[in-house]
Amino acid sequence: QVQLVESGGGSVQPGGSLRLSCAASGSIFSIFTMGWYRQAPGKQRELVARITPPGSTNYVDSLKGRFTISRDNGKNTLYLQMNSLKPEDTAVYYCSAGYSSDPLYWGQGTQVTVSS
Repeated sequence: QVQLVESGGGSVQPGGSLRLSCAASGSIFSIFTMGWYRQAPGKQRELVARITPPGSTNYVDSLKGRFTISRDNGKNTLYLQMNSLKPEDTAVYYCSAGYSSDPLYWGQGTQVTVSS
């Protein structure tokens, strides 16, 4: 069983930045495709970004240039750098892990609120 624990969420003003982290248990982090998803109130959970074991990334088009996904396989940690945040970025952000693009494991989520 893989456990994923997100951190780094919080409240920020529009235009601000946050860096989310996701710490994974176990020794097989490096073989997982990792992802960040988000779910806003009343909306379905949606993909934010995904990164493969070698480091290839893909993003939702609307977030390209503002969000950056990265991973540190030595620390079993996934990151999401979020810049120029907007109120519509407000959501619970979830970390995911899987052997392909389909998540098998989920974290508990971390709340991000963008408001003035």
